[in-house]
Amino acid sequence: MTTLKDIAREAGVSITTVSNVIHNKPNRVSPELVAKIQELIRRESYVPSMTARTLANNTSPIIGVINHVISRHGGGFMADPFHNTFIGSIEDCTRKKGYFVMVRTVEDSRGLETIHRNWNLAGIILPGMFCDGFFETVRKIGIPYVLIDSYIDLPQVCNVGLEDQKGGYMATRHLLERGHRVIAFTSPFIRENGVVEKRLQGYQQALKEFGIPFERELVFEQEISVEEGVKLGRLLSDREKITGIFASADILAAGIMAGLREAGVHVPNDKSIVGFDDNYLCQITHPRLTTIHQDVEKKGTLATEMMVAQLLGKPIQERQIILPVRLVERESVRSI
Repeated sequence: MTTLKDIAREAGVSITTVSNVIHNKPNRVSPELVAKIQELIRRESYVPSMTARTLANNTSPIIGVINHVISRHGGGFMADPFHNTFIGSIEDCTRKKGYFVMVRTVEDSRGLETIHRNWNLAGIILPGMFCDGFFETVRKIGIPYVLIDSYIDLPQVCNVGLEDQKGGYMATRHLLERGHRVIAFTSPFIRENGVVEKRLQGYQQALKEFGIPFERELVFEQEISVEEGVKLGRLLSDREKITGIFASADILAAGIMAGLREAGVHVPNDKSIVGFDDNYLCQITHPRLTTIHQDVEKKGTLATEMMVAQLLGKPIQERQIILPVRLVERESVRSI
C-alpha cells in the first residue's frame, strides 16, 4: 500500500510538503509541484489515513450528508434517483478536495447530535430543511452547514436552491397550452414554505393565467416512491375528467405511468403527464417523460464548494444560489 512517505520520496520533497497539498494548503507549495504531487497521488491511488489526518490537524475529514425525511416504505432516501445523482456529485467533489462523505438518515435532533459526537463531522449538507427544532439543533452544534432546496431566510445561511415555483408554472402551463383544463397536481406531503409548496404555487399561477379556478380535490399527496406512484396511477385511471398530470418528481411520475398502464390507461393518448428533475427515469419510461430539468450535479458541486470554503476559512461570494430550470419536451404530453 502506498504511503505518504512513498509519495514524498517519489516527488523528491518532504512529507510536510505532500501533506500540505493533500490538506488543501497549496499556497505553501509552487503550482508546478502541486501538479506533480497530485499526479503521483492519482497514479498511485493514494488514500490518506483519516485517523492520521485527524490527529495531526485536530480536524475531521468527514462531511455528512444528512437526510431528515423518514420513509415508511422501502428504499428511503437513496431510492430516489435525484438523491443518487446529488450525492454522487458531492462524493466526487469532496474526494478531489481530500474529504470523505458520510450519508445518513436521522429521525430527530438526538440522532444528529449522536452522529456528530461519534464521528466528529467537519460539516453537514442538509436537503429540505425547515425552520424547526431540528434546524435549531443544526445551528447549535456549531459546525459549518450548507442547506439544499430550503427556504430559510436567515443571514449568513448557505443554500443551493432552485426556481421551484417557476418549474411548477412551466410544467402546468405546458399542459394548458396543449389544451388540458383538468390537471392533477401530485406530490409528496406539502409543508409550508417548502419546495413542494413552491411548485404548487407555480401550478396555481399557471391555472390563474388561463382563468381556471384552483380545485383542492385535484391535489394528491403521498410519499415519494415508485410503489406509491403506481397506487396513485391506478386511482387517477378512474378520474376520466383529468386529462393532465403534473408530478413534482420524476420518480413519482414513473410510478403513476406504470399504474395507469396497469389499469389500461395510455399515456399520452388518454392522459398526459409532466415530471420534475430530468433524471435517467425520463429516458426509460414508455413513452419517454416530458419534464422540468434541473442541474442536480451542479447543485452537489456548488454545495461542496460552499462547505469546503467554510472549512478552510475562505470567503464565500454568494451564499444563496438559485439554479435555473427549463422544460424538456419528450413524448408524454399530447395536444387535445
